[in-house]
Amino acid sequence: MKELVDKLHETRKLEKKEWVQLIQNRNDKLDEYIFEKARNEREQYYGNQVYIRGLIEFTNYCKNDCYYCGIRRSNKRAERYHLTENQILDCCDIGYELGFRTFVLQGGEDRSYTDETLVHIIESMKTLYPDCAVTLSIGERSHESYRAYFDAGADRYLLRHETANANHYRKLHPEELTLEHRMQCLADLKQIGYQTGCGFMVGSPYQTAETLADDMVFIQNFQPHMVGIGPFIPHHQTPFAEKEGGSVELTLTLLGLIRIMIPNILLPATTALGTLHPRGRERGMAAGANVVMPNLSPVDVRKKYLLYDNKICTGDEAAESLQHLKETMKAIGYEVVTSRGDFICKE
Repeated sequence: MKELVDKLHETRKLEKKEWVQLIQNRNDKLDEYIFEKARNEREQYYGNQVYIRGLIEFTNYCKNDCYYCGIRRSNKRAERYHLTENQILDCCDIGYELGFRTFVLQGGEDRSYTDETLVHIIESMKTLYPDCAVTLSIGERSHESYRAYFDAGADRYLLRHETANANHYRKLHPEELTLEHRMQCLADLKQIGYQTGCGFMVGSPYQTAETLADDMVFIQNFQPHMVGIGPFIPHHQTPFAEKEGGSVELTLTLLGLIRIMIPNILLPATTALGTLHPRGRERGMAAGANVVMPNLSPVDVRKKYLLYDNKICTGDEAAESLQHLKETMKAIGYEVVTSRGDFICKE
């Protein structure tokens, strides 16, 4: 399998059948080979720097009913909340003082936040913190909406595609959601000029080596600026409550392969990794990641934004533990920096 990793390193692409081979034959020794190459690639662009993003989970209302998600509209037990603009700006104020220079507005598809409201929030953030980047992660919207947010000052947009296989997509989502529309949204975002991110769950129900290979081929062709992946973790109030969770080890392998495929990618070590493994974030860095996203949301709502069971929302994941995060990263040879942490284009 090393020859396939070498081919990926040389050409930055593989055929679908080759991706299937790599995924089916992953092992610890091969991982060591992948991770070493991935770290070398990351260091070419980002050195030993770790970019931090201040995550603001501003609403857990959602109009969608995705089968895997704890804030799906059918979950009547979810304790719902919205943050006001002032509350969001308070989060930014705290984050700015801590050294954050990117804020991530993440929420369910909550239509009570109109385009006008969101534009005002984005404009306020950019006026108060002009040296900061704003990332949005608020789902599927129209081209016109995406354009309005971009014109207001939004810099990046993360929209996980979840799976690039249409049959698999249908098994994870209700009929009103389609892979075709999801992919159109991603194309719109990139065309408008956002630093655009996609991503998927590793080990989601009905996923196979073939559907994962479809994901890798899609990323290879789409050439996003960011990719967010993490292991699937079930939520007890969803149709997938009894499904098996995803693998930390396979997630790490795929992180490394994505870094080799797109060496200048922005690649987070996600909260889900940290939830399943006490050193998940550090292992993500060793596999090629270069971004972490501590939580800036008000403490009293963090446990309400429960996409999956046992999600970490205090301790090291929280922004208040930033000093410990810096020490943890320093201990494994990385430096948390005060920077917007933009995507670095190839020369």
